[in-house]
Amino acid sequence: QVQLVESGGGLVQAGESLSVSCVASGVIYTIGAMGWYRQAAGKQRELVATITGGHSAEYADAVKGRFTISRDNAKKTVYLEMNSLKAEDTAVYYCYVESLVTPRSRLRDLWGQGTLVTVSS
Repeated sequence: QVQLVESGGGLVQAGESLSVSCVASGVIYTIGAMGWYRQAAGKQRELVATITGGHSAEYADAVKGRFTISRDNAKKTVYLEMNSLKAEDTAVYYCYVESLVTPRSRLRDLWGQGTLVTVSS
């Protein structure tokens, strides 16, 4: 069974840095685009960053220049390094996988359980 397991997150002061990571567990042959979304209290979930299997990355305007997404295909892991954090970055951060191939099937639109990032001002 495939799962996305996130780690990292926590409480930091504004201006500090934090990293979160997400590993896809289970027997997996290939993974397509991976990414991070976030959802602040009372707001809709929004895209933070995505990265293709070829390591091409895109970012939301709100995080450009501050956040860096990366992935390790061998480890089936996607990372999000967050620098110069602001109070408005406070949210639950969700890992996302567009598609992946297992021995039995191709799965689409997988989500992690979410990890809370709190930035105090």
